[in-house]
Amino acid sequence: MIKVLLADDQDILVEGLKLILSMEEDIEICGTASNGRKACELCRIKRPDVVLMDIQMPEIDGVEATRIIKKDFPQVKIIVLTTFNDDEYIYEALKNGASGYLLKDTSPQEIAKAVRTVYGGGALIQSEVAVKVIEKFSQLARETVDKPADLRAELLTEREIEICRLIAQGKNNKEIAGQLFLSQGTVKNHITRILIKLDLRDRTQLAVYTIRNNL
Repeated sequence: MIKVLLADDQDILVEGLKLILSMEEDIEICGTASNGRKACELCRIKRPDVVLMDIQMPEIDGVEATRIIKKDFPQVKIIVLTTFNDDEYIYEALKNGASGYLLKDTSPQEIAKAVRTVYGGGALIQSEVAVKVIEKFSQLARETVDKPADLRAELLTEREIEICRLIAQGKNNKEIAGQLFLSQGTVKNHITRILIKLDLRDRTQLAVYTIRNNL
């Protein structure tokens, strides 16, 4: 079972998601939180696999809660779920370790699919949101044109760079393995070595790094 924590201050939305996702055979709702601080506390108690995280919440917002949770519990996957189609929120959430970003008008079936995708090691961003992310990364790339290249990238092999590019495209380990004709275990080992070489926390940070450094 995939243990899911719902974090949103809108009771109607939380109850709706709870009802719908509980009908999925492989998903269990392990808790609900009405603010970011409570979400962080419940991660310590409930140890969810995936958190569906609202952006605009009292006490601690979803962006900061994402940072705290990923710092303390790096294995927890976070999907940011919001009505705010805003590039700054998107960038900050992904930079803090979110694995996905969905708008609240997403269908229940797509939300359930998103939960399974990030649980399986993938990342996802809706097409409407992807445009904003690409614009933000392009802006950052322009701002860093005159800065020295990150020498850490020179530590990577050609195979590792291939894997970085596929991760930046949102591919999960199974998809990468199929495309490169490798076992999933080999892909996982490659990713572990890449993260160590680049001193990065997770595959989302790696995707950001890959785009910013034009690997």
